[in-house]
Amino acid sequence: EGRALTTEYDDFYLVNVYVPNAQRSLARLPYRQKWDRDFLAYLKKLKRRKPVIFCGDFNVAHKEIDLTHPKANKNTHGFTAEERAGFDAFMAAGFVDTFREFETDGGHYTWWSVAMRARERNVGWRIDYVMISKNLRARLKKAFILPDVMGSDHCPVGIELL
Repeated sequence: EGRALTTEYDDFYLVNVYVPNAQRSLARLPYRQKWDRDFLAYLKKLKRRKPVIFCGDFNVAHKEIDLTHPKANKNTHGFTAEERAGFDAFMAAGFVDTFREFETDGGHYTWWSVAMRARERNVGWRIDYVMISKNLRARLKKAFILPDVMGSDHCPVGIELL
């Protein structure tokens, strides 16, 4: 299901996360929604003590520019209104999608279907994120996706802080 690993540093918390997949049938969507609420409550608790960076596979494309075929995937797991609203709640709570601070265009993805050989055609979804507390924004030097790094159906994402 979902999992998170938190490490504490002098001036921030780092949380690596795998957010549960709602599944193709959406059978796990209620579980996913509860996970999102509980995880956000946990992040808010951490944020009261010091800034938070959280990153990993969120299993959701937040905006239409975050996947190749948004209209065809409307109401598909990973792009339901409920999952996207869960991501909106992170933003409303004072967290920043680091990649979108630098890149506002589509075509940048972190996951591609292996069965469809989608990576070769860059037909993908951006479902892996690095999010930060707003008060870390001034330290954010860059955010990046490494689509040429192979080894999985996902690719690495990262940030550089000052």
